[in-house]
Amino acid sequence: MSELRNAKFQIGQVVKHRVYPFRGVIFDVDPTFSNTEEWWQSIPEEIRPVKDQPYYHLLAENSETEYVAYVSEQNLLPDNTGEPVRHPQIAEIFGELNSGIYESLGNRPH
Repeated sequence: MSELRNAKFQIGQVVKHRVYPFRGVIFDVDPTFSNTEEWWQSIPEEIRPVKDQPYYHLLAENSETEYVAYVSEQNLLPDNTGEPVRHPQIAEIFGELNSGIYESLGNRPH
């Protein structure tokens, strides 16, 4: 049985990919890989991440577009630019950006 892992990043945090030129805000976390085997096999073997680590769902952006990404913890770094992410769904899930972390709408006072 594998040991329980704590996620290094949190929901609402702005992160960037270690290899590819995109960044995003985390909106969900899986404690271990929870996508299809086909998706995992589509990643080139030399850069394929291990399954036994947290995986993050991101509202992501690159220089051309916005999309949803699924990224292993080993491939993420904190994004310290302080710049907002331009994904159109952010306003549906999050409030203000403060110190690189979006405020959860569920935690806002009414």
